[in-house]
Amino acid sequence: QVQLVESGGGSVQPGGSLRLSCGGSGIIGSIDTMDWYRQAPGLERELVARFSRIGASTYYANAVKGRFTISRDSSKNTVYLQMNSLKPEDTAVYYCKVQTRSAYYWGQGTQVTVSS
Repeated sequence: QVQLVESGGGSVQPGGSLRLSCGGSGIIGSIDTMDWYRQAPGLERELVARFSRIGASTYYANAVKGRFTISRDSSKNTVYLQMNSLKPEDTAVYYCKVQTRSAYYWGQGTQVTVSS
């Protein structure tokens, strides 16, 4: 059974930092991409950052470029999202997603709240 377990969410003041982690277990096959999405109330889920196995390349949404950094520990099937200079508009539930060649899996989500 595949499990993606996220951690690291919480409440922080504007300008603060958080580091999210997502550890996967039971995943069969090569992982192609590991993503972080977020969903704010009333809005659609959006892709925030992606780590691709091919070329070890990364992608960031414009709204987070220069502030967020995605990284991966392949030995642990874990992906991280370092979030710096957080803004109130970063408030959302953050989800990790893992894509293999035959399937994709979602984590349960972790709340990030940025407020003074």
